[in-house]
Amino acid sequence: MAMEITQFLMSAQSADAEVRTEAEGNLRLFQEQNLPGFLLSLSVELSNDAKPTESRRLAGIVLKNSLDAKDATMKEQLVQQWVKIENLFKSQIKGLLLNTLGTSVREASHTAAQVIAKIASIEIPQKHWPELIGSLLVNMTQEDRSASFKQATLETLGYVCEEISHQDLVQDEVNSVLTAVVQGMKVTKQSPEVRLAATRALFNALDFAQTNFENEMERNYIMKVVCETAMDKEAEIRQAAFECLVVCETAMDKESEIRQAAFECLVSIASTYYDVLAPYMQTIFELTSNAVKGDEEAVALQAIEFWSSICDEEIELQDFEVPESGSSVPPHSCFIEKALSSLVPMLLETLLKQDEGHDQDDGIWNLAMAGGTCLGLVARTVGDAIVPLVMPFVEANILKMDWRSREASTYAFGSILEGPSIEKLSPMVHAGLEFLLNAMRDENSHVKDTTAWTLSRIFELLHSPSSGFSVINPANLQRIVGVLLESIKDAPHVAEKVCGAIYYLAQGYEDAGTSSSMLTPYLTDLIGCLIATADRTDGCDSKLRSSAYETLNEVVRCSNLLETSQIIIELLRVIMGKLKQTIELQIVSSDDREKQGDLQASLCGVLQVIIQKLSSIDETKSIILQAADDIMRLFLQVFACRSSTVHEEAMLAIGALAYATGQHFENYMQDFYKYLDMGLQNFGEYQVCAISVGVVGDICRALDDKILPYCDGIMTHLINDLKSGELNRSVKPPIFSCFGDIALAIGAHFEKYINYALPMMQSAAEVCAQMDDTDEEMMEYGNQLKRSIFEAYSGILQGFKDSKPDLMLPYAPHLLQFMEVVCKDQQREESVTKAAVAVLGDLADALGSNIKMLFKDCSFCTELLGECLQSDDEQLKETATWTQGMIGRAFSVCV
Repeated sequence: MAMEITQFLMSAQSADAEVRTEAEGNLRLFQEQNLPGFLLSLSVELSNDAKPTESRRLAGIVLKNSLDAKDATMKEQLVQQWVKIENLFKSQIKGLLLNTLGTSVREASHTAAQVIAKIASIEIPQKHWPELIGSLLVNMTQEDRSASFKQATLETLGYVCEEISHQDLVQDEVNSVLTAVVQGMKVTKQSPEVRLAATRALFNALDFAQTNFENEMERNYIMKVVCETAMDKEAEIRQAAFECLVVCETAMDKESEIRQAAFECLVSIASTYYDVLAPYMQTIFELTSNAVKGDEEAVALQAIEFWSSICDEEIELQDFEVPESGSSVPPHSCFIEKALSSLVPMLLETLLKQDEGHDQDDGIWNLAMAGGTCLGLVARTVGDAIVPLVMPFVEANILKMDWRSREASTYAFGSILEGPSIEKLSPMVHAGLEFLLNAMRDENSHVKDTTAWTLSRIFELLHSPSSGFSVINPANLQRIVGVLLESIKDAPHVAEKVCGAIYYLAQGYEDAGTSSSMLTPYLTDLIGCLIATADRTDGCDSKLRSSAYETLNEVVRCSNLLETSQIIIELLRVIMGKLKQTIELQIVSSDDREKQGDLQASLCGVLQVIIQKLSSIDETKSIILQAADDIMRLFLQVFACRSSTVHEEAMLAIGALAYATGQHFENYMQDFYKYLDMGLQNFGEYQVCAISVGVVGDICRALDDKILPYCDGIMTHLINDLKSGELNRSVKPPIFSCFGDIALAIGAHFEKYINYALPMMQSAAEVCAQMDDTDEEMMEYGNQLKRSIFEAYSGILQGFKDSKPDLMLPYAPHLLQFMEVVCKDQQREESVTKAAVAVLGDLADALGSNIKMLFKDCSFCTELLGECLQSDDEQLKETATWTQGMIGRAFSVCV
């Protein structure tokens, strides 16, 4: 087959479907029968300049896909496949890929660079390709290497740095890589293509440069080169320089692509090496200012991003300065405060550079959007100090004939509402509110769009009756609601922003006590307008409809139920009718099916909120009980449509219905179980699986031991889910929590599952102890897993407490060991601490006098309780007090 690989690859790109299918089958067969030979043949194809560009391109893609995948489980399988290949084959493949870097065909060398990096990500951490970095550096030092060869080599170095950890290289290798990269950025020595590749490589290598940045001479040199690159004549290079902020020379390169890359480096340096930036800030400000005022947009955007990154760092540093943190305070250089008087005018000017169609697409990113976003971050960084710098711009532009000026002034006003104090903002917001309401009738849709957004910001940030302050009062509420109800009929993009304003208007009345009654007179009109908006057909997609239904949910959720129950009961009938209509729709295409699913998902979401609202008080809970049969019938019909999106929303709504109906839900289990069964096995759409696990918990709380007939099937699926390598790991913590829910519901009957559930909990606890505490994502997952394991133990202990508590005695020592490990972790979340303290109390409560020997060497328990009893969190303190009482009672029994 190796001889035919070219033909297979060419045929796999044929316009003839039959030819294409046959070729794909041949490639797949070759891969399955002889993976080493398959990968070697692809490498030969990619490296051979005599082969067609088309076959080389596909060979590279297939090679890369044979080593990497987005799905973590599939990626691990591919990694293991590579590891098992004989070293002879691997050496040949790697040699061919390194040679391909020298090809004149850019597409082939670029792909080879990516594939080399993928192999490096597997082998370098295991010390299996120690010569790679050296081989690449040779290409940069030999005079006979072409510019394209050096470009591909630098690209490879960048990709390798992106794929591996800084811990995988020794410092000498890091020094050599940085030297090669910085030399590649030099304007006088290299071609624009090489300088761009070098600047982008530096961006990926910055995480490796910590030791170098601690050395002032090395740091100065790197910064000098980056800043020079940020002035390159190529925009793309300037942009890359700003992203790095490493090369002051590169930021001035004549090539725009190089300047862009240099600024990308600056952005990365801003977040990684904030504490050493002070000597370079004047130069950087000049570079960024010049770029924002006169460079190409891609470069200017990176220049603004630099200041946004500085804001992010300083906002985070302000959090460290909270006295309660108890930790040493990192250095705060106050760069934003020092640059404020020059930085704010620069950002305000960008707001006048809008695109004509920017309001049609919220995803667009241009100078005006970047400037406004950065202005908002500056406001959060410096607070009140920004107001006197922005308000003159607002006042000078708000009445101008030019729509750009009016829109920019409104955008500036809305951007600084988070950060300054209420005392500083209140006078100008009260003064400007009526003006903004009038601006909703502006002749220009851009102005109306931004005005609606600004109103939503005001309602989100400055409308909170429960806190004692609100820009909205009985005198202006009628006017506000009237303007919003009229404006929601405007163009779809304006109507969507108006939905946001109504959303936050309603949310402000959450937990507002008697103040929530202020919205009651307008509820019928608000609901009617939102339903009419959701029914509009002039939107280009379903975004407006989704916004309208999300806003409707918030209006219902925050309403005063005692005053609005009849309105919400009527809404229940309306939404049920709409959901029934979707089930009766004639579906003739996949597009029809998708639209049906999206609409059903929105309607199920509304029903979930209505169910939760009406069942929250005894006076209206009976309404849900009366309608439950019809509601459940609709949900089962929706499931029959087999849309994954609607499956999620319908599942969530059923969880709410189970909670509301309690043991009455038993009537629906036989028909519903098959869909629950499907959800628990849905590895591909893991969100559906996760929600299904959550619904099991809801049903347990509703049915108690009446869920017992379904537990064998449910537990089988949950155990299989935990064993599966295919299922996304985020589903696994909820599964452990679900064990606790099931045990609590069925009590002693959980004994039959204990030999399956407990070993898996113990294995998971051991995994927690070995997790990488330097990876934030892994730390977050670890906290979720720890909390869920404790919750599982709590549920099981409580379930066995009254009948078979001794069943947990063999597992108690492991639980305490796990708890001790967790309590030594100073980075654990408070929710983990709460779960640990709770399970400690459950252990004492369930095992009684048996705990004396278990607690004999557990000094950490006393330390943990002492820490929690001193906490400012009342719930944690209360749980610790209860646990202390349970332990005291158990010990008193021992005496």
